[in-house]
Amino acid sequence: MIRRSIDVRRRLDTLRARLEREGEGTAPSTSVDDAAERLARAFDAHEARQDAAGAVAERLVAALDVIPQGIVLADAAGRVVFRNRVADAFAGARHSEALVEPVITELIGRAVAGEAETRVLDLYGPPRRSIQLRAVPLDDPDVPRPANGDAAPPAGAFLVVEDVSERQRLEAVRRDFVANISHELKTPVGALGLLAETLAGEDDPEVVHRLAARMQREAFRVSDTIDDLLQLSQIEAGSLPPRDPVPVHLVVTDAVDRTRSAAELRSVRLVVVEPPEDLSVLGDRRQLVSAVANLCDNAVKYSDPGADVTVSARTDGKTVEIDVSDNGIGIPSTDLGRVFERFYRVDRARSRDTGGTGLGLAIVRHVVHNHEGEVSVSSREGEGSTFTLSLPAA
Repeated sequence: MIRRSIDVRRRLDTLRARLEREGEGTAPSTSVDDAAERLARAFDAHEARQDAAGAVAERLVAALDVIPQGIVLADAAGRVVFRNRVADAFAGARHSEALVEPVITELIGRAVAGEAETRVLDLYGPPRRSIQLRAVPLDDPDVPRPANGDAAPPAGAFLVVEDVSERQRLEAVRRDFVANISHELKTPVGALGLLAETLAGEDDPEVVHRLAARMQREAFRVSDTIDDLLQLSQIEAGSLPPRDPVPVHLVVTDAVDRTRSAAELRSVRLVVVEPPEDLSVLGDRRQLVSAVANLCDNAVKYSDPGADVTVSARTDGKTVEIDVSDNGIGIPSTDLGRVFERFYRVDRARSRDTGGTGLGLAIVRHVVHNHEGEVSVSSREGEGSTFTLSLPAA
C-alpha cells in the first residue's frame, strides 16, 4: 500500500510539472492549478481512508486471534484467505488433531458449492476431545440475484472450529444427575405409596406396626436425599468458608459421634487415633465435620460386620492430613477416578442394601476444594480403602 501511494504521488507531481511547463509563456491558468490541487486533496483523503481501513483490519485480525474458536475464511474458489491462530494450529497438527484439517478442506468445498454443514469429530487423544466444525456459504451483497429467483453463487465460505468436549461432558453430567435423582426419589416414594395402600386394608396391629415402621424408614430416606442435595447446593453456591483455626480432635470427635449409631447397627467398630489437641486447620468447623462424617459413614457402609474403621490425623507443619481407613470390599482401580461423582456407585447392588444417597463423597470433594485442600483415595479390591483429606494447617 505504501509503495502504491508513493507511485501515485510521483505521477501526480509529474503531471502537475508538465501542466506548468505547457502553460509557460501563456496567460496563467488558475483552473489547471485548482484542478491539480483538488486532485491532490482527494488523493490525500483517499490515502487517509485506506490507512484507517488497514488499522481496522489489523485490529480485527488481532481480535480473531484471541477468541477460543478457530476461524477459516475462503474465497469463491475455495482457497483459504484467512485463518486465525486457533485454526492455524490444526494445519500443522500431528497425532489425532491431524484429522481436523482434511475435514476443514472438505466442508469448505461443500460451503463454496452452496451447502452448509455441521460435523462433530471425535478425537480419541490423549486427551479425548470432541471438535465441532460448521461451514456456511458467504453471499456477496454486490452480486445481483438471478432473474429466475435462484440464489446467487456463494462469494466464499466461513468455517468455525470449536472444542465442545467440556460442553458435552457437562451435558452428560446433567443427564446423569437428573436420571439418578429421579431414581433416588422414585424408589422410596413408590414404596411409600405401596405401603400406604397395604396399610389401608390391614387390621392386624402387628402388621400395621411393621408397615408403619417401614414407611417411616422410606420417608427418612427421601428426607436424607433432599437434605444432602440442599447441603451440596449450599456448599457449591457459597463463598469460601471462614478461615478460623479449628482443632482437628474436635472435628474427628464430632464426626465419629455422628456416625456411631450407624456403625453399631452394622456391628462395625470406630477406632480413633487421638490427634494432638494443639493440631488445627483453617476453615469452617461445620463443613469439616460434615466431610469427615461422610467419609466415616461411607467406610462403615462398605465394611463387613466386626470390621474396624480407623480415623487418624498427622501433619508436616504446613498441611494436616486426616485419614479414614477401612478393611472393606475396596474399590477397583477403574473406579478410583469417579468415586467423588454424584450418585456414582462402585457396587450398585450392594449400595441398595447399605442405603445412602450417593452424594456423600461429592460433598466431601466440594468441602475440601472450598478449603483449598485436596482429597485422595488409595484402595485395593478385597483389602479396603483409605480416604485422605489434606488441609492447610493453622
